[in-house]
Amino acid sequence: MTPQADAGDRPLVVGVVDDHAMFAAGVAAWLTSRLPGTVTFTAGTWPELLGHPLFPPTVLLLDLDLADHVPARVKITAAAAAGSAVVVVSASAVGQAVRGCLRAGALGYVPKTQMADELVEAVEHAVRGEVFLSPALAAVLEAAPDAPVLSDQEARVLALYAAGLPLKSVARQLNIGYESAKTYLDRVKEKYALFGRDARTKIDLRQRAAEDGYLTTEA
Repeated sequence: MTPQADAGDRPLVVGVVDDHAMFAAGVAAWLTSRLPGTVTFTAGTWPELLGHPLFPPTVLLLDLDLADHVPARVKITAAAAAGSAVVVVSASAVGQAVRGCLRAGALGYVPKTQMADELVEAVEHAVRGEVFLSPALAAVLEAAPDAPVLSDQEARVLALYAAGLPLKSVARQLNIGYESAKTYLDRVKEKYALFGRDARTKIDLRQRAAEDGYLTTEA
């Protein structure tokens, strides 16, 4: 049975956001063929998605690795708040990245290495408000250590610093003092240390940020 956005006659709308146009078009076409009556659209960037006339879609398939310097958790939270059920699609299957996305409100996580049928399952689960993870990914998640809970400002400082900005630039961008930015960063390091995850250097922090969904781009 084809899932619907609600109990009425409105069709299921699925947005596919990926900066690889061929991949996005292929996913959209696959979903249309497998879920008749579904309306799909694609976007290559986060701003393009926000400006699309069909935003917010019923289900949003969001590429984790968009090169837009916007942390994944911010995009997931914003899309969910707008009314979309978010399913993350990524080349990565790192347990901490999955945890970070689920904590932010995603209802599914599908590695790009999986069969396309899993995307259909993920969409169907998302429409029902259910979380979807493949058995293999669920096992990875179960084996991965948990992550610390960061405040919004700690997360912002981590994302910007890990993306390569000097701490002075982080402070300017967030309109806070340098010492405040340093305090937030020190708290982040302390919280990760409590979980036994090294975060002493900038390289360590970048790795933790990437694993937990605070950083989604490569330098």
